[in-house]
Amino acid sequence: MNKLVRAGVIGVGAMGQHHARIWAAMPGSQLIGVADSNVERVREIAARHDVPAYADYHDLLSRVDAVSLAAPTTLHCQIALDCLAQGVHLMVEKPLAATLSESHALVQAAHKAGVVLQVGHIERFNPTFAELVNVLSGREIVAMDARRLSPFATRASDVSVVYDLMVHDLDLILTLVQVPLAGIKAIGSKVRSPQLDHAIALLTFADGCVASLSASKITQHKIRQLSVTCVDAFVIADLLARTVMIHRQSAADYFAHQSEVLYRQEGVIEQVYVPPVEPLYAELQHFAICVREGREPQVGAKDALRVMELAEMIESQVLAGLELQP
Repeated sequence: MNKLVRAGVIGVGAMGQHHARIWAAMPGSQLIGVADSNVERVREIAARHDVPAYADYHDLLSRVDAVSLAAPTTLHCQIALDCLAQGVHLMVEKPLAATLSESHALVQAAHKAGVVLQVGHIERFNPTFAELVNVLSGREIVAMDARRLSPFATRASDVSVVYDLMVHDLDLILTLVQVPLAGIKAIGSKVRSPQLDHAIALLTFADGCVASLSASKITQHKIRQLSVTCVDAFVIADLLARTVMIHRQSAADYFAHQSEVLYRQEGVIEQVYVPPVEPLYAELQHFAICVREGREPQVGAKDALRVMELAEMIESQVLAGLELQP
């Protein structure tokens, strides 16, 4: 229970640097070292936390109990397999791998090694989503609308917007709707890169619930929002601003006044308190507990594969549609 988790970080770019920061500061853990093929970058991050820098991640593996893998998605599979072969517990930034077949290979390897494999669907640890789950408890969900939009950046240019951004909301929606998927419709476009930059998906579920998802790397405004229509309320969760708003209708009347038909609608808006918790800190803290206690992580192999399967179906449908265009 009190075991110190010796941790390393492989890939110290935009996201990996924050993994290093948290491992270095989190009680019950010790940052042992960081690895990256970019020698100048890895030395910079290592010096920041006074730990060794490794140009070759293999040199780090024998020194750690657990690793945060934040390298480019196309490198996930090979690096992860090397970590698992050494019996190292693994926290992999989303998506789990570049393809569904690679994801299955990693899950099998983790099971064989008997180690913890957690996938970085960080929004599950966003306190906004936790409060949204509480608000929706016992309510009948009719429809959901997820929007995850970003300005164009070269980061994560090796994967499409489906695997880079939409996977977050796929995970959240599949967490909220615990019934089988009934249908998928998806469209998208390539605008600024060889990969999909913009995608829209419509999911229908066996209970009649529908979910629309928009993900884009080419908007001029950053949005992370999930809206939920329930029978008795409309709930908007802003995952960026960390707010949850509940809209309820209190009155809606039609009445005539001097032969004029008037309409009045009144409503109540409630704002839910969202605690100030850093999602990445909560995510890595949970991972460390799972490592110490041998627990199954909150976002493990089953959930990661389910998201990858759905993402692959959406990606395939979008690309098939683009091929049919003149």
